[in-house]
Amino acid sequence: MHSAACQVLRGNWTGTSTVPSRELYPHQWSWDSAFIAIGLRHLSPVRAQQEIETLLSAQWGDGRVPHIVFNRAVPLDAYFPSPDFWRSSTAGADAGAPRGVETSGVVQPPVHALAAWLVYSADPHTSHRRGFLDRVYPRLVAWHRYLAGHRDLGGHGLAAVVHPWEPGMDNSPCWDGPLERIEPAAPGSFHRADLVHGAASDRPTDLDYGRYVRLAAEYRDHGYRDAEAPHSFAVEDPGFNALFLASEYALARIAEVLDGEPDPHRRRAAALTEALVERLWSPEAGQFLCRDLRAEPDTGTGDGHGGRLVAERSAAGLLPLLAPELPRPVVETLLRTVSGEHYGLGSLVRLLPSYDLCGTGFDRHRYWRGPAWFNVNWLLERGLRQHGAHARADVLRAEVLHAAAASRFAEYLDPYTGQGRGAVDFGWTAALTLDLLAQETATDRASVPAADRASVPAPAGVPASEYVSASANRPGYVAP
Repeated sequence: MHSAACQVLRGNWTGTSTVPSRELYPHQWSWDSAFIAIGLRHLSPVRAQQEIETLLSAQWGDGRVPHIVFNRAVPLDAYFPSPDFWRSSTAGADAGAPRGVETSGVVQPPVHALAAWLVYSADPHTSHRRGFLDRVYPRLVAWHRYLAGHRDLGGHGLAAVVHPWEPGMDNSPCWDGPLERIEPAAPGSFHRADLVHGAASDRPTDLDYGRYVRLAAEYRDHGYRDAEAPHSFAVEDPGFNALFLASEYALARIAEVLDGEPDPHRRRAAALTEALVERLWSPEAGQFLCRDLRAEPDTGTGDGHGGRLVAERSAAGLLPLLAPELPRPVVETLLRTVSGEHYGLGSLVRLLPSYDLCGTGFDRHRYWRGPAWFNVNWLLERGLRQHGAHARADVLRAEVLHAAAASRFAEYLDPYTGQGRGAVDFGWTAALTLDLLAQETATDRASVPAADRASVPAPAGVPASEYVSASANRPGYVAP
């Protein structure tokens, strides 16, 4: 499995970054690259660092990290929306879009600082030699400053997403209500490239896609300036903000290594945790919910926070388990919800579905409306360990590894049958497989005498100088 995962990452490597899928996603995606870097650190710490550095080199002047960095060598019709739709270097000039590369104008979840910390931890010596943290830390701080300063649209400390593509769970039923207000773009005004490589029954509908296009064009036509754009879609998402606070904790650890000041990052992480509980926690649902900032509060039941909680349950509402300071009663409720009727982990299904199994919008095959995704399950496994549920995390890790191997590193799975859906040889699936395999290796190493630990040779195509064996017994190696 290790060798096969390495082969996927080598095949998707472009020379400076890794594409999620050669056919369906031929450019660099923001949170994909963060997850890919987390796995690449076990294969080549240098390549893992380059993955993050390449993405951050396309950062805008206002601090945002765009969700796509386009490869000029890829034909325009290979993916939509393409660079000529976003027109970042011209339409985004006032927001500081780079001139030398074309990007999208929206963002994705801020998992990058967590990825940078894990990449550094895999090989501190090489990181110091290359000045990795010195280069990426100021950019990561600017990225978080953008989210805290430009995207606190609710005014209570959480970052809002302004397009369904931003929280990563693009087609979630959580967006159905907020999207109903959006007039879709005319059907003939755009041509979907995703249906060439993906089954229509798995992908968002034409109606939803028309609304995505309308929102993106509206943002573009306001110069991607958050203060001036109407943001007719504005939602506080618990998954997005859980990754925001997890990355703030990572920035605190990076600051300590650089002899900086970690306290501001810890304070922001604590404030984000408090705001998550205050604004998005639902005791009735037993999990965190999204808040639609543009919805009118229910008559007589307004909670004073603005907007309205979205009743739909998605896996994003479980990701605040990543927060180490989450109140214990909230943690215990979340742990019950994970295995309860709405998600059924360990009883009805083996991997966490992306949406409520009992929800009216559930579809076991359609994008983010029910299928199980590897990155979400990796995050949940980490959250379970964060709060001491190690046995459950061990079972989930084993299930993820089995599913990855059985599905040829599929993009996502039918949560009931485990059948792979979408693309195969998917970048973050292979990368996170390497990370979970390294956890098993690190656990096994604890009971094996140091003299018996054999380093794994560098895979074909990876220079030995760049390779770090997951079982390497050497100073500076930090187990995941």
